[in-house]
Parts: sequence; structure tokens; C-alpha cells
Amino acid sequence: MKYLFVPLVCLLAVSISYAAPVRTSAELVKAVAGAQPGSVVEIGEGRFELSAPLEVKAGLTLKGAGAGKTVLTHTAGWKANPETLPDPETDFRKFDKTGYLMVLEEKASGITISDMTLTGPGMHGGIFGSWENSKLHLHNLRFEDFMYAGFRSYTTSEAKIHDCVFVDAGQRWENGKPGVKGGITGGGIFVVWIKDSEIYNNRFLRTKTEPNLEFYGIKGRQGKGVRIHHNTIETNFSIEFAHENDEDVEIDHNILLGCVSIPKHSGGAVPESGKTFHIHHNYFTTSYAIEFQRNGAEIDHNLFDFDVKDDGGNLISGFGGEAAPGPASFHNNLVSNPGRGVVWIERAFNSMEIRNNHIIARTTPTPRTEGLFSFEGKSDFSKHVFRDNIVECIGTARPLFRNDESGKAMIENNLLTNVSDTGRYANPKTNRKPGPEAPLRFRCGVDGEMEVDGWEFRKPK
Repeated sequence: MKYLFVPLVCLLAVSISYAAPVRTSAELVKAVAGAQPGSVVEIGEGRFELSAPLEVKAGLTLKGAGAGKTVLTHTAGWKANPETLPDPETDFRKFDKTGYLMVLEEKASGITISDMTLTGPGMHGGIFGSWENSKLHLHNLRFEDFMYAGFRSYTTSEAKIHDCVFVDAGQRWENGKPGVKGGITGGGIFVVWIKDSEIYNNRFLRTKTEPNLEFYGIKGRQGKGVRIHHNTIETNFSIEFAHENDEDVEIDHNILLGCVSIPKHSGGAVPESGKTFHIHHNYFTTSYAIEFQRNGAEIDHNLFDFDVKDDGGNLISGFGGEAAPGPASFHNNLVSNPGRGVVWIERAFNSMEIRNNHIIARTTPTPRTEGLFSFEGKSDFSKHVFRDNIVECIGTARPLFRNDESGKAMIENNLLTNVSDTGRYANPKTNRKPGPEAPLRFRCGVDGEMEVDGWEFRKPK
């Protein structure tokens, strides 16, 4: 007779849960400190006040009873030091990790935190992701009233952050003072060097309205293979991925009430895939919509829907720096009331495609009379394409370009109404139909809560 021996370890559950949800702060601290990899610590309803950061180990799951039901905060006697803000951003060893309710173990994989509220107001942030965390899963969390960030991390991979709410997290700081003009910003989510990750179905809100107090939604310093989608971001700045060499960052199906900032000196390197950023199927509401300049960026199928009184910004704004070779593409967008203009880039940008857009510029209170597109005169216009667009100036006539040199671009088959500088370029007609190649219709925001249908932005029918 043959006997089949099954190792005992195979008969055990992969994860270990505590017999009952923890009910007190002391029980929570003890449970987290004693947890083994793969354990699940369930946290009951109530308010849990901590006097030091919870140190969360690899493989641990912390699960509350629900946002608003399980609340983690700090004791009156434990407050973070505001003088250590802003943090050094990219010098991990100098970070003050003592100002966060939770600190993840370095090089930890497989941590899950869900179903609770984390709140200040005396903390830098809610969760600090330490060096080289992977497979992190944050969901159904509410981060509220933090000095600098809801979630702050450094070198993160294969993370999922979804179905969370960030309220008054991600302030601007300088020398220990919040809201200082020109200061360095935090973010509701602030990630340095993140790759192969997804951020979706999150809501970012601002309720504090003190003068100069600004909040950022999602901030990154280098993203690679990151998708940011179906978020509703109602902060001063919506998304910032500036300064680094980013690759294949997709920003889509979001409601964005603030600017998306993606500038890089000289436009940055273009990866093998050809894309640094793909910004598509978003709803934008501020005329200062996208900070540029960036090589390898594609911006398409968005509705830019600006109040005619919001005329202070250019939709795409590129400041200073060196000339950039490009390429970049802006196509199949709808633009209503572009304010100062659609594109303004201060330094030479040598390869840009602008096609199949529909732009309606109405008379602004100022009123704005400058050209809708501004490229520095030393740009290589032999690589610029401006074709198959519909441009309508309703009321005040406006020129298409702000200088004569821009007329050297390949300009073809545009339907121009009340545009005042048509004598500067030929614009020959073709058999192609100007305007977007297909009707613009998509759902966006948290759980697709709103719908874009052409020029309309509404609740889905």
C-alpha cells in the first residue's frame, strides 16, 4: 500500500486573521507589531489615537470597518514637526518619517491597507511608503487634513491606489510655513520614482480657502508605465509629473479642475515606445490647463471647457529653458474659450502636430486679441504641422499665430472663421473633412460619474 503524505503547511490558510477585530489603540499597536507575513489585522469601528507611527511589515493586510467608521489619528501629545517640511523630495535618507501615521517597512512587498479614515491635523501625512515597496494596494481609504501628503512614497512598483478620498492633503510649503507663494508642494498622492502602477477612481477635494493656500492632487517625480484614470481632482493643481524623464504615463478619463504639469528641461528624452505622456479623454476646466514643454507627448480627445471669464492662461504653456526638438501632438480635442491662447511656448519647439481640433474663441472680458498659437520664431517650422482644424472666433477677431515665422509651418485644410491673419499663410484645401475625426463622447471621473458628449458635460443619461 502506498501512502500519500501531504505536508502540513499545505493545509494551512495562506493568511492569518486575528480572531476578532481590534477595538483599542493599544490592541492595534500590539497586533501590528506582532503580525507575521500574510496576516490580516482587522480593525473595528471607533477612533484609534496613535502616539507613534504604526510600522507596517511586508505581506500585512490592515482592514478597517469602513471609511468614517474606523478612524486613525494621533494623540494630542504627538504632533509632527512642521520645520522639517518641505521634505527633500528625492533624498530619501533625509526624510522625516516620524510625521506619518503609518510607515511601511523598507523593501516590503504585498502590503494592503483599506477601509478606514486617516486624519490629522498635526501630521505630515497618513501613510509613508519607504524604499522599494512593491505590490502595494491602497483602497477605500479617506485621507483628511494633513500638512503635506495623504500618501507619500519613494521607489514604488506595481502599486494600486483606488477608490480613496483625499481631503485637504498636499499643501504647498516653504521653510516650515504652509501656503507660501513659490514654495515646494506636497500632494494628496506624492510618489517619487513609481513604475508599473495604477491610480484610479480617487477623489481629491479642497475645503480650506485661506489666501495662498494651495493643494495638489497627484504629484510625481518620474513615472514609468503608470496609468492615472477615472479620478475627480478638484484641487489647485491636479497632476504634476515634472522635471524627470518619464515614460509611458497615461492620464485618461479624469475630471481635472486644475493644471496638469509635465515640463522638462529641453523637453526630455523620448523613450523607445515614443511616448512620455498620453493625455486623453479628460475634462479640463482651467484655461491654464497643461504646463509644458515635453517631447514625446500626445494630447488628444479631451474637452477643454473654460469659462469665458477665465482668460488668464494659455491652454498649453511652456516657460523658459532650452529649445526642445519635439515631437508632440495635439489632436482631436474640443477647446471652448481658450483665454490667452491654445499654445504658448517661450523657447523653440521644433516638431509639433496640431490637427483635427475644433476651437471656439469667444470675446473675453479683457478682451484678448493675441494670436491663438505662439511658437518662438527660431523653431524649426519645417516640422510643424497645422491641418484639418476648425477655428472659430466669435465676436472679436483674432489671429491664428502671434508671429510671422509660424506661417512657415505646413498649414493645410483648416476651416477658419473670423481669423484675422489669413493673409500670412496659404492654407490650401483638400478633400479631407476639417475637425475631429469622430464625435467626442466618453465617461470620466470617479466610476465614470460624468459624461462628455461633444461640447456637453453632464451626468450620464
